[in-house]
Amino acid sequence: MEKTNVIRHLGLRDYAQAYAAMRRFTEIRDRDTNDEFWFLEHPAVFTLGINGQRHNVLDAGVIPVIQSDRGGQVTYHGPGQLVVYPLLDIRRAELGPRQLVTGLESAVIALLRDYGIAGEVRSKAPGVYVGDAKIASLGLRIRRGCCYHGLALNVTTDLEPFRRINPCGLEGLQLTRIVDLGGPAEVETVAGDLLQHLLNRLELSEYSVRETVIAPATFPVAEAAPVSQHPATSR
Repeated sequence: MEKTNVIRHLGLRDYAQAYAAMRRFTEIRDRDTNDEFWFLEHPAVFTLGINGQRHNVLDAGVIPVIQSDRGGQVTYHGPGQLVVYPLLDIRRAELGPRQLVTGLESAVIALLRDYGIAGEVRSKAPGVYVGDAKIASLGLRIRRGCCYHGLALNVTTDLEPFRRINPCGLEGLQLTRIVDLGGPAEVETVAGDLLQHLLNRLELSEYSVRETVIAPATFPVAEAAPVSQHPATSR
């Protein structure tokens, strides 16, 4: 049997619950656990990375601020923003951290190209930009050779909350979103379009895919595939 990439469409989920769930998934997975991609949105929340400085939150107002263990500084999540958490055994996939970041960025750039939008990267500022404005942010954590957290792509996101912070620790950084650049206005459409680019850029497209929608009251736990799906040697 071949290895399976499990794709979870989780809908609108509380950030703290999702954070706890992906940490738990990473803690209990083993070398026989299928890799997963979680596609979701979050209610309005500011999140601080492990090196995040609170002074970059200028005026949170009623929006909660949550400390996380991802890389990076401060960012905003809210409805209309596609969040993707790739829960991957990067050691098994023979992906280094730099390859992982490049793969995620390249997938977003390829997606934007499909929509007629020219995205680009910056050498010292992870993420994807369109002109002078940032459209996608990245923040990852690698633990025991496996990654969690991921990327956030602005589709129809309300951009006003970004003015309440120094996004990614950068004062005056401008943000943009797909809908303002001629792309689709449906997060579900963007998620479907992005999936194949992620699999291609991370060299996971040779494996089968199983997509599922998870009930709002539940979160997935690590799924173990038969040992024969994950040989002890690298693929």
